[in-house]
Amino acid sequence: MTAAATRERDLVELVTGNGRAVGTATVADAHRSPGRLHRAFSVLLLDPAGRLLLQQRAAAKTRFPLRWANACCGHPAPGANVAAEATRRLAEEVGVHGVALTELGTYVYRAADPVSGQVEHEYDHVLLGRVGGDAVLRPDPGEVAALRWVTRPELAAALADDPDAYAPWLPGVAGLLPPDA
Repeated sequence: MTAAATRERDLVELVTGNGRAVGTATVADAHRSPGRLHRAFSVLLLDPAGRLLLQQRAAAKTRFPLRWANACCGHPAPGANVAAEATRRLAEEVGVHGVALTELGTYVYRAADPVSGQVEHEYDHVLLGRVGGDAVLRPDPGEVAALRWVTRPELAAALADDPDAYAPWLPGVAGLLPPDA
């Protein structure tokens, strides 16, 4: 069984619209249509030139495979520290270690995957990390098909030109990045 398939059995924290915990469900159940609002995280990584790291989600991903998204995403275990869980997933997915993450805010969204029929309905904690120019990226091929660095204007143009090539949460998540970051 793949790591992605195993994670479908993990528990996520169900939440209200203001982020208050109200229960748990498996990842698979939380994403079954019509979707149940649950806690998640999205990590934005910046390099010294201010470029954002994008990952193309692996073909094995159960939702929105092969779409470009932010550096990494995931679900913290119920009651777990969001930043600690995001740091762990960043190392697992992209191979980046020792990055301090700062929470920028939350982004709540709902998006149905037209391929799988599954639904992302997430109370998404958006975290920012910075890597040095000597950062070594070692993506897990089971998680990541490709990586690339983009400027904010390049991302904006790409999202306008071909929005279906990108994860539906990416515009909202990237929108929390302060202009001076």
